[in-house]
Amino acid sequence: MERHIVIDFDSTFTQVEALDVLGEISLASDKEKEKNLREVESLTDLGMKGELDFRESLEERLRLLKAHEDHLQPLIENLKERVSSSFIRNRQFFEEYHENIYIISNGFKEFIVPIVEDYGVRPENVFANTFEFDEHGKIVGFDRENVLSSNNGKVEQLKRLNLQGDVYVIGDGYTDYEIKASGLANKFYAFTENVEREKVLQKADHITPSLDEFLFVHNMNKAISYPKNRINVLLLENVHQDAVDIMKKEGYNVSVHPGAMDEDELAERIKDVSVIGIRSKTHLTKKVLENANRLIGVGAFCIGTNQIDLEECLKKGIAVFNAPFSNTRSVVELAIGEIILLMRNLPDKIRLMHQGKWEKSANNSFETRGKKLGIIGYGNIGAQLSVVAESIGFDVYYYDIEEKLPLGNVTKCNSLEELLSTVDIITLHVDGRKENLNMIGEEEFNQMKDEVIFLNLSRGHVVDIKALKKNIESGKVLGAGIDVFPKEPKTNNEEFESELRGLPNVILTPHIGGSTLEAQENIGNFVPGKIIEYINTGSTTNSVNFPNLQLPVLKDAHRLIHIHRNVPGILADINRILADHDINIVGQYLKTNETIGYVITDIDKEYDKAVIKDLKGLKGTIRFRVLY
Repeated sequence: MERHIVIDFDSTFTQVEALDVLGEISLASDKEKEKNLREVESLTDLGMKGELDFRESLEERLRLLKAHEDHLQPLIENLKERVSSSFIRNRQFFEEYHENIYIISNGFKEFIVPIVEDYGVRPENVFANTFEFDEHGKIVGFDRENVLSSNNGKVEQLKRLNLQGDVYVIGDGYTDYEIKASGLANKFYAFTENVEREKVLQKADHITPSLDEFLFVHNMNKAISYPKNRINVLLLENVHQDAVDIMKKEGYNVSVHPGAMDEDELAERIKDVSVIGIRSKTHLTKKVLENANRLIGVGAFCIGTNQIDLEECLKKGIAVFNAPFSNTRSVVELAIGEIILLMRNLPDKIRLMHQGKWEKSANNSFETRGKKLGIIGYGNIGAQLSVVAESIGFDVYYYDIEEKLPLGNVTKCNSLEELLSTVDIITLHVDGRKENLNMIGEEEFNQMKDEVIFLNLSRGHVVDIKALKKNIESGKVLGAGIDVFPKEPKTNNEEFESELRGLPNVILTPHIGGSTLEAQENIGNFVPGKIIEYINTGSTTNSVNFPNLQLPVLKDAHRLIHIHRNVPGILADINRILADHDINIVGQYLKTNETIGYVITDIDKEYDKAVIKDLKGLKGTIRFRVLY
């Protein structure tokens, strides 16, 4: 039976509502531009939700837009740059099915036809409104005889077309659902790549995050070989909206959860998840990962990964990516700010002022200039902190268990004890490895100078809190800034409990060292990019647990990705299987670590499908997939 596809234009074929964009152009120099644009957007949304008479909405929008025919060409050029991503990558679908693809829109032919025609859609298959102009070229109205200018217009247009066969509707608005509701279409696919309207989603037969999903369901020609539309992404702990948008744009099914989840809840929720994004409060334990049978990638939207069982991920062939540099500056600035506050005894003075007490005194207030700052952990944050601190007058010292190149005039200490006994201010910037548990305890506090300033903006478990409290109360530690704790609330609704509450000259912050808008935006762009690159090409650059491979773009070949236990002979077995099937190797890449081997093989386009079964069945195989 013949198959017909009816596609909406605004916010479906394009990422935007065309009349909203027209307003940006036509009202560019209008004093009431912002007010009119807000009204236009509101009228558009109400019409798409089915909450406003369409003709009334259209008349009012055109009145507010004050548009002219001269504005149409700039509009067309703008819209050509804003075609939905999944439509762009599926041009071949439009070319192959052009006779049975129809654009039915409440928009206007004047700008729709030039856009869709570029994709092979026939102009005679475009059904939309047309503008009316006055003698000066001003847009003054629309053809009222056109059924698409009135309520239920799409339904009436479909009746007139009288399509024989199966009819499928792809759109984002209530008017698209009405076609299905009238009995003129088999199914309505709510397109959510650009906008989600809850009322429309409730009416949909199928939610379609991209055109790829529709093509996958109908087994039609699609540009992507890996079923992105079947990749379920779960993002926890309020990761930046950019991350959500990037992954949705890629065609993934994205779900968000505002807080962390406990082990049992996450173990249940992760069963159908392909990619999970977390921050510091969510723990990916062995129990959770045992339920993660579809999981291929983890994004840590932070620097640390100690909350993730990296070894178990490795055993299951799950690549983990983090953002090692994205919030460095934010943590450095917080450290500098807290050091200055603590050296001036400002936490206590601020508290007293709020109580109405005026205590003007220079006691326990010091300048930073010439003071000795000790940095424990000279990684990305420690190194940048040393540069900033030196520029404002600190004498900087550092200690790291690994050999690190000192920057500027910083002085390296040969032991932790040497640093502790030398400096006036101590700040921790170490990682979360198990060996760092309580690395600063009673013995270490005894090695420090009296009236030391102490900061921990790294990991909660690296400081013995009881010992810290004791030394604050004795005066050994003159001031402390603590951003991380052994036990932290999972959500903002839980009470924060700590022995450090209420102590003098102590700054307690809720694990916000990297929580600036700039840092979260950087992380929100960096981590999804690495995961998408891994899924699309197999590249593992910056992976925390996988062997790092930077791979070339795949051209005219299939890419076989084979993850296996690191035992001798696997590469030889892979090549033997390929040779047995007369397959020519175009390129091959291998890297291993103590646990796994990661082999990428590019082969000619033509191959016997049985080779896939043989490679998957190879002893020691953890995970296998094919890219085209």
